[in-house]
Amino acid sequence: MNNRVIEATILAIGFIILGLTIRNGITTFKEKDRVVSVKGLAEMEFPADKVTWPLMFKDIGNDLNTLYNNINQKNSAIIEFLKSKHVTDEEISVSAPEIIDMQAERYRMDNVPYRYNITSVITVTSENVDKIRAIITEQNELLKQGIAITTGDYRYNIAYDFTKLNEVKPQMIEEATKNARNAAEKFAVDSNSKLGKIKRANQGQFSINDRDANTPYIKTIRVVTTVDYYLED
Repeated sequence: MNNRVIEATILAIGFIILGLTIRNGITTFKEKDRVVSVKGLAEMEFPADKVTWPLMFKDIGNDLNTLYNNINQKNSAIIEFLKSKHVTDEEISVSAPEIIDMQAERYRMDNVPYRYNITSVITVTSENVDKIRAIITEQNELLKQGIAITTGDYRYNIAYDFTKLNEVKPQMIEEATKNARNAAEKFAVDSNSKLGKIKRANQGQFSINDRDANTPYIKTIRVVTTVDYYLED
């Protein structure tokens, strides 16, 4: 009889302990399930550190030898112009001319006054963006030599790039994370809670865009960080 009483007592105590353990576990689970998810934005502007400037011109005619000489003369004049503005040989590259034979075109037009249409491109690639931007404003000097630099072809647009993203990433991630924490702290105060540890964090993707259409040499860099924080009483 005494043994049964002891066994029953031990069993009862076990159930009590089990109940308390389950209760505490559920309480802990609920507390850990209280999470606030916030986003932090960092947006900064940086000047482009690389420029690619294609100088493209066209020539037309019926005699290839004459066109060849004209292209060479104009290429030489363009290179001389660039070097007079302190553009180095390493920054200049000359592409092979692109030749279209109008008579060989499948959908050619009749009575075309010229047979050949030649496109020549000299490309300047430089890390001295300010220098090249200044020269671009002076390219009208080439008109005096009968060289018309053509624009409007999407293949030969001036391109400004920012290549130092890895150098600014730490600063921007720090700023985005700081902004996310500020938002989380405000939420915690409004909900009568305290901000706990980070449950999960997602850096997000960096984006690089022109500041606007008129200043493509100024880049806007953005990153959005998503952070999940635990909330505590």
